[in-house]
Amino acid sequence: MEHILTPKVEEVKLLDRYTAKKPAIGTLYLTATHLIFVETSCNTRKETWMLHHLIATVEKLPLTAMGCPLHISCKNFHVAHFVISSERDCQNVHQSLVRLSQPGKVEELYAFLYNPKQDEDERRNGWGFIDSAMDFKRMGLPNEFWEMTDLNKNYELCSTYHSELGIPKTASKGTVFGSAKFRSRGRIPTLSYYHKESNAAICRCSQPLSGLSARCVEDEEMLQAISRANPKSTFMYVVDTRPKLNAMANRAAGKGYENEDNYSNICFQFVGIENIHVMRNSLQKLLEVCAMKSPTMSDYLTGLENSGWLRHIKAVMDAGVFLAKAVAEDKASVLVHCSDGWDRTAQVCSLASILLDPFYRTIKGLMVLIEKEWISMGHKFTQRCGHVDGDPKEVSPVFTQFIECLWNLMEQYPCGFEYNEKYLLEIHNHVYSCQFGNFIGNCQREREEILYERTFSVWPFLWENRHQYRNPLHKCSLGREVLRPSTLPLNFKFWCGMYNHFDKGMQPKQSILEHLVFGKYSDRLTYSTVCYVTALLTVFTYVLLCYVMFTQYFEIAAKGASTASSYTLGTPVFVEFFPLFSADPLKLCQVGWGASLHNYFQVSLEMFNQVQVRALAGPLKDIQRLVPKPLLHCLGTMLGFIRPEYLVSHVLRFL
Repeated sequence: MEHILTPKVEEVKLLDRYTAKKPAIGTLYLTATHLIFVETSCNTRKETWMLHHLIATVEKLPLTAMGCPLHISCKNFHVAHFVISSERDCQNVHQSLVRLSQPGKVEELYAFLYNPKQDEDERRNGWGFIDSAMDFKRMGLPNEFWEMTDLNKNYELCSTYHSELGIPKTASKGTVFGSAKFRSRGRIPTLSYYHKESNAAICRCSQPLSGLSARCVEDEEMLQAISRANPKSTFMYVVDTRPKLNAMANRAAGKGYENEDNYSNICFQFVGIENIHVMRNSLQKLLEVCAMKSPTMSDYLTGLENSGWLRHIKAVMDAGVFLAKAVAEDKASVLVHCSDGWDRTAQVCSLASILLDPFYRTIKGLMVLIEKEWISMGHKFTQRCGHVDGDPKEVSPVFTQFIECLWNLMEQYPCGFEYNEKYLLEIHNHVYSCQFGNFIGNCQREREEILYERTFSVWPFLWENRHQYRNPLHKCSLGREVLRPSTLPLNFKFWCGMYNHFDKGMQPKQSILEHLVFGKYSDRLTYSTVCYVTALLTVFTYVLLCYVMFTQYFEIAAKGASTASSYTLGTPVFVEFFPLFSADPLKLCQVGWGASLHNYFQVSLEMFNQVQVRALAGPLKDIQRLVPKPLLHCLGTMLGFIRPEYLVSHVLRFL
């Protein structure tokens, strides 16, 4: 509390950054953990809470006629623009927030203050809720090819690895320690994922200290042991996730990549994911696009392209797909590394595991994956997320990119994941909030020393609320297969739910499904009904997108839906209305021109991707008869122009 100079400021204005409508007026409070804005200009008490440790930047802008502006940007992409009448109060709030949002040491983070009223046993059990070692048992370890070793139990082998590591059975202790001396920071090749069907493995490590000509017999033996652990293949891939020029530059500094002449039966591959500095700058450019108040479509799309963000997401996805294909189709083991093996390597290994194994597409499975590939294997959460005041060049959205890649996968496979978008956003929020101890620290060793006895684990909290994160479209029968997503550019899109989640007017705060669930028919809703409604809306959105892509723009917005029959075709519509369609199908009714699509609905269905229809309409066919008729009528009214039965009957004829 000693850092709070002014705990309360009245008559503060909260501006809407996208519109010029009247600002909300209220009182601003500063507590030890949160900034709270309580709106007093309306009948209902509306509150906006911002955790101090989520704040990324606080900027005091030049004085205006309205007062002194204060611009706050958060790590979860919440943006608030306050105007404080007194410049002195604004200065005090600014100074307080700068200090409160940038603690000098880990012990000042929110996790050390947070107390969910659990006893000591519950807290300890919480930390044992997810055990990454059990996941290796699930994969079938130990077996005749692989084993778990405790050579790193005192972190003498590698200070940033987990204490238990998976290694080939034929690798001797001398081979392991010799390889550690040849790998950057001692991060030896260790098992990430074992594919029982093909005997192929995904292993991860850091770059070798090869320089221009150095070699290490033990490291060569280590790779041979990995290759021999897969009797179904005569070679293995070594994947360097960096651009080749970057890896060559590291060679000049005494590091670099493997020389194929020194390693037997390896196939070397670069996949070209840029470094943390490029990604940090790319995200900043993307957020600048999000902050544009009234952009033209040309400005918006140009800004999105210039940010390079979706291009980077595609690069990470391409690498994950390459690994999964190598394991499942080529039946070859893969060794992956970047520079130190804790950023790009974690992204790629995680995505490949999700593509290969349906367990990681479940709510608990994703917890296990994050614990195993990110937390236990030394992703530097404290530095990459900027939890404490430190070098800003170490901050980078590595984990954010992984979550976004996963969201893109879910968009392509809406029935293939047990969890929904809300689950991804919740995990991402907790990575930055520092409310729990899981994502604090740069390695497992640090967490054991300072966190296990004083903070709580996030996983039991998420598991307790798992009903909120279930995807009602999930079908286990669709989840057993290896996913083979398309990485064509057209499959990547801007994630409005992540970057504009807190913005008013960008998309409905409550989905149409939630309106029904909590509305007058809530007592009649069954799981089948929820599945039906969700699937219907998903199909509906795809149909509308298809319509936009294959028809032309008619001047609906200007003339109104009532004169739809008189519209003539004009310029292409896809670019003009892309933000609208990517938000929510209910948006069509809100802008008043959804009814006009009725005349062209049949054409849209004919052009609709039949493969997607088969994947999405399965749940509809099974449960269509179970949905209460009043609910169907209600849904039809909300969509505004077509009865759901009519839509479903046309969709089902493709089956």
